[in-house]
This record gives sequence, C-alpha cells and structure tokens, in this order.
Amino acid sequence: MKIQAAVTREKGKFELDTIELAAPKSGEVLIKMVASGICHTDTAVLNQFLPVTFPMVLGHEGVGIVEDVGPGVMDLKIGDHVIMSFPSCGVCEKCHEGHPYVCDESFKLFFGGVYKDGTKRLSDDKGEIAVMFGQGSFANYAVVDERNAVKVDDDVDLKALCSLGCGVQTGAGAVLNRMKPTPGSSIVVFGCGAVGMSGIMAAKLAGCSTIIAVDTVPSRLELAKELGATHVINGKECNTPDEVKKITGKGVNYGLEATGVPMLVPQMLDSMAREGLAVIVGVTGEAEAPIRLEPQLMSPSVTLAGLVEGGSNPKVFIPQLVKFFKEGRLPVDKMCKYYKFEEIEQAFHDSHTGEVIKPVLCF
Repeated sequence: MKIQAAVTREKGKFELDTIELAAPKSGEVLIKMVASGICHTDTAVLNQFLPVTFPMVLGHEGVGIVEDVGPGVMDLKIGDHVIMSFPSCGVCEKCHEGHPYVCDESFKLFFGGVYKDGTKRLSDDKGEIAVMFGQGSFANYAVVDERNAVKVDDDVDLKALCSLGCGVQTGAGAVLNRMKPTPGSSIVVFGCGAVGMSGIMAAKLAGCSTIIAVDTVPSRLELAKELGATHVINGKECNTPDEVKKITGKGVNYGLEATGVPMLVPQMLDSMAREGLAVIVGVTGEAEAPIRLEPQLMSPSVTLAGLVEGGSNPKVFIPQLVKFFKEGRLPVDKMCKYYKFEEIEQAFHDSHTGEVIKPVLCF
C-alpha cells in the first residue's frame, strides 16, 4: 500500500514522500497512525550520533489503531488502540526472563532498520527503506511486531500518551523498576525533558520526600515543580552538587542523568549520599566524561548503573503507566505540544531549543 512518510536519506534531513508499505507478515500488525512523539533518540539517529544506514523512516513513539493483522497474531485484533514501544526477539534468554529491554537482538532491532526476520517492509523506486525501532512511526501507517504494540483502553487520548512507549517509560521505569526508592528518600534528576520529567513524576508516585530537578531552562524548572519537584536548581547559576548537599545535608539517595551530556555524570556522582544509586539513561554523541573512581564511586560505595527503556516489559509496564495517567497521577499531557505531520522540521527545532518538552506529530 502507498503511505506518506518522512524519509531520512541523509544526515539531518527529512523528505516527505510517498512510499510503499508491505503487508504485515506472521506475528505483525498494520497500524493506522494517530500520532507520534519526537524523542531525543530520534535526534541522535538523525544526526548520526548513532550510526545507522539511510534511507530510514525514523520515529519510535507511535500510537494508533490496528487496521490489519498478519497470520498468528494472538494479542491484538482490528480496531484495537495501541501504544507502540521498543522491539525484542522474544526467544533469547533475557526475553524469556521477562527482560526484553536487554534482548540479545536489541541493537539490530532498534537501529539496524530490519524486522525480526531480517527483512524490511518499506520501499520506493530506488530500493528498500529501513525503519527505526521496528516502527518507523514518522508515517501515516506502520507495520510492527505484536510484541511491541500494547493495547490500551479506547477512552484514553492516544495523542497524549505517545511518549509512554519510550520517553516516559525510560524515566519512570528508571525510578520505579530500577531504583525502587523507599518512601521518604531523596533523588536528584538532571534534565527536565520528557525522560527527566517522567522520573520526577515517578519519584512523587514512589513517595520520595526530596525531589530535586536540575535544568538550565526556567520554564522547565517551573513545570518540574508543578509535576512533583520539591526543589529546583538552575545549573547555570550555581555549583549543582554543592546546592544538592545544602538541600539534603549529605547528598541524595538516588540520581537520574537524563540529558545525555557526559559532563553531568560527575556532577551527579558528586551529589550522591553514601551507598547511593545513580542511573544513566541519556543518549549522546559527545566525548566521554572523566569519572574519578575512588572519590566518586569507591569511597562512598556509590553504584553507577546504565539502563535501557526503564528496565521495563512494555506489555506489563505501559498499562500501569496508563492507569496512573487516568488517575491523574502521571499527567504526561502537560509536557506535550501538538504539530501537524508536515510541521516535523519545526517540531524538531522546538525540541532542540528546549522550547517544547514533548513535540507530538499528529496525523
């Protein structure tokens, strides 16, 4: 079938084009797109911080309605409303353990442009076109594996829930799935984008008493306070670790680095209390930051951990996040600004400048 898609054929550029989408194969579904969020990882791929092979249709925070199903599909039917998330093979040891975020095939399925069978579904008269995350959600239709499409109730506003598939899942999951903070504990979140804001909301859900948000954009810090931060720090105006320790006395129990800026990792470590847990979730193309192992990790017995996609199983975690949203405890819609699909360039620009936290393309 013919579809409309934003195709990236060279670094940093989109072409709105008509291309061909093949029918879903075994275990796959055809989604009529309602909307797609724009995530920092899309920018990392667009600018080749993560080296992929173009042409490719980016986008990995899609939401939509099932229009067709391939053979053998068990979980979904035509008409289901779905949030699309990250792909996984379903057969490796980690997938069998319920940990698809560390699937053996994750890098190939995220950034290799192919589906589980190693083939592609998109093409034009010049040849095949890859997709990001087994989605390619910057298009009005997409084929995805049923493993990375999660059914949600028909009464929720799909457009507002785009980022549950990646950004919100990453930030909230880092807190709820990896940190599992005790009530009354403290946390610092570096970066008040969609991932960091989700971490802040999750920290409030978990009962953290001290929630410190760090950013350099005043409007984001104001929203962070609205979403649950008890304290905010403008990183341009002070020494962040010193300020964190003024607030807490001995540093924080938990830290979340959600900017992808390497030089902030040492600042997070310097903000930690003894036996604290610091988690990195940001993607970057910049040089690595120096970490002083003995004073920042060993002596205070601090744990530094990396995490992908919030350590979540989307089929389990996303419905939990939807429940929190419907209860008013995870107001992710407050981060969103909506754009027409043809305004994709403007949406990326506004995301890059920090003017908008979560741009959402609507079809």
